[in-house]
Amino acid sequence: MTTLSEPDFRVLLDALNQCVLLHDAGTKAIVWANRAACVALGFTLDELLPLKAHHMTRNDAKYRREIAVDAMDRSVTQGPQAYEWCYRSRTGVDMLSEAIATYVPLRERAVVMVQFRDISEEEAMRQKLRSYETRLREYMQDLGEGVALITPRGKIAYLSESGRRVLGVAAQAPLGVPLDYCTREDRDRLAAQLRDASREHAGASTGAQRYRITRRDGAQRWLRITCRRVDIDAELNGVLAHFRDISEEVALEETRRIEARMLEYAGRYNAMGEMATAIAHELSQPLAAVRNFIEGAIQRLQQPDAIDSAVWGLRAADRQAEHAALIIKSVREFVGKREPVAAEADLRDVLAEVAYFIELRARDAGVTVRLEQAPQPLPIHCERVLIGQVMLNLAFNAVDALSGATQPERIVTLATSAHNGAAELHVIDNGPGVADGELDRLFDGFSSSKAGGNGIGLSLCKNIVARHDGRIWAQRAASGGLDCRFALPLLPQRPQ
Repeated sequence: MTTLSEPDFRVLLDALNQCVLLHDAGTKAIVWANRAACVALGFTLDELLPLKAHHMTRNDAKYRREIAVDAMDRSVTQGPQAYEWCYRSRTGVDMLSEAIATYVPLRERAVVMVQFRDISEEEAMRQKLRSYETRLREYMQDLGEGVALITPRGKIAYLSESGRRVLGVAAQAPLGVPLDYCTREDRDRLAAQLRDASREHAGASTGAQRYRITRRDGAQRWLRITCRRVDIDAELNGVLAHFRDISEEVALEETRRIEARMLEYAGRYNAMGEMATAIAHELSQPLAAVRNFIEGAIQRLQQPDAIDSAVWGLRAADRQAEHAALIIKSVREFVGKREPVAAEADLRDVLAEVAYFIELRARDAGVTVRLEQAPQPLPIHCERVLIGQVMLNLAFNAVDALSGATQPERIVTLATSAHNGAAELHVIDNGPGVADGELDRLFDGFSSSKAGGNGIGLSLCKNIVARHDGRIWAQRAASGGLDCRFALPLLPQRPQ
């Protein structure tokens, strides 16, 4: 075994990057320093030996000589002692250090070896991080959005202060699990969202989902939740969830839906009001026939052997009464207030359902209606009553546009077709049309092409079509009149 001499140990210590000072265990005077310590403090070894603590220490109460001496003394009985110390170089540069005092009983004398390293940059970084953390905490304090970290086992490991406010959780109250806050109907959906969360950020328009929750104070609210998976370290591992209270937004949407339904309901009544004369005329014919057949049957019953003839008259009256009942039923079903029900339908069938009312209105105005249905099915997803109302509004406008026309033949063409993945309805008239400058704003509110009109009907048409992910527009017809169209997305054809 090779035995190292004292000079060899000095060479080894001089080769260290860490600074080393040797203090006499009794007097605490410096007895030696390695090269790294001399360079860091800016003194030669000979210059260091006579120096006292205040010569190379920052003048601060935290760094009094007694504190360092106490740490050195404890190292004798308690083992190595770590403490923070701020050395000051010959040029006056402060060097915040992490110092470790270790008692070493050498053969010639007992010493305390103080190892220290510059942690100024680390401390500056820690100060900056603490500042960032403080600011971030202040920012999050006023956020309307909550942040939660859900562990792989489904527990809430962290909940921001803003999140506690959103969920109504008191400062020291247990957090529980996310599913506890949801309604029973939504728990499976939330569990699936957390389970399927990806590492990519999910925006509000893509991965966000709505949930109705019960706060810890019992209040029921609506939340919008987005989440993504994180796996940075043992403490930040799981699903990071962002959630916001959208109760007011949901309430506003519901109010708007109710208002839209009321407007649509009023629109149907308005359509029937405009057709009142035509409907009354249509009903007057079967009712008059019923009266005539019944009077005829009564007269025949007064004659001998006229039973068969009277029965024929009564049956004919019954058929006319049934026809009148069908007219009334059609009006009642159209006007009746219905809950929104979206389902698959054929655009051609929807047009066929409202064609009767259009023809009734057109007949009263002396207008001919032509129906041109597409040869193939046009499957769409829609609320039949609303799309039917759009057809009525467009067709009634076309009939009104022809009411003052002078041409001998006044025609409204209703056509269905498929074009570029959409089912289209065309309402074409051969009337006077509108100015080119009015085509683009025809479906805006309060823009109307007819005298006394306010454009509400066309604006309502635009809103209904937009809610069905479609578009509506107008253009000049080849016949010189107006060609109003709307297009709705076609559903994929089912295999035969």
